[in-house]
Amino acid sequence: MPGVTGLRVLILGGTTEGRALAAACADLPGLHVTSSLAGRTSAPLHVAGRVRVGGFGGVDGLTAYLRSERVGALVDATHPFAATMSAHAATAAARAGVPLLVLRRPGFASRPGDDWHRVPTVAAAADLLPTLGEQVFLTTGRQSIAAFAGVTGCWFLSRSVEPPEPPVPARLRVVLDRGPFTVAGERALLAAHRIDVLVTKDSGGAAPKLDAARHRGIPVVMIDRPGAATPAGAGIGASTDPAASPIAAGPVRDASVAGSTAEIVDSIPAALGWLSARAAR
Repeated sequence: MPGVTGLRVLILGGTTEGRALAAACADLPGLHVTSSLAGRTSAPLHVAGRVRVGGFGGVDGLTAYLRSERVGALVDATHPFAATMSAHAATAAARAGVPLLVLRRPGFASRPGDDWHRVPTVAAAADLLPTLGEQVFLTTGRQSIAAFAGVTGCWFLSRSVEPPEPPVPARLRVVLDRGPFTVAGERALLAAHRIDVLVTKDSGGAAPKLDAARHRGIPVVMIDRPGAATPAGAGIGASTDPAASPIAAGPVRDASVAGSTAEIVDSIPAALGWLSARAAR
């Protein structure tokens, strides 16, 4: 961005939070934002402002980008399970001397009537499944489906934006769809396919699928977040309103992210306050 004055901000992630922050920054003077998308989907949703697509080439590449573009603030708004990218962001920010903010939605919390089985990994979820049900709804993302390829005795329904690549379970039906979803729609989907167990990640945000599972009384296999990607204060319950914003208001927190100190927020207003404070310096 030659000739640009003000605070140069790099936002990592095409998540709901990342898009919302980019849109909010567009209305603020003194902030010049570039959003970086991983490029894993062929038709990403619109992001306000300047956008780059594709990887950086690891920690060294991201460090070089921060220096060459004279980035003054780095925001990690990647998916809560993007542990590798979060680790790269923390290391690169430390090397380049760039302040790092982690914008992370709160995790899920069980409610009365829930039958949750928390597991640490996708592989652990695959191991547990045969003891819980036979008609499985997978909402873990297409890149996780391979972990269930060896599970026998189960039929799988998977939902993702784009088709998964092999290996996949022998009995698998793929639904290509993109949210937001509704509780009524999720209940109808579970009923139509006689789903008796749901597998999902503790990604946080609005989760009508969890409300639908509670209503039908089916167990949920909940895959915990990677430790490096879990902010302090995670565990705030998901909204029962599928139209509600998954970004709750919350304070700035200091935390260790991948061995490097970062500030963590779980709201757009808090992220804007953090950025505005640095733009005013």
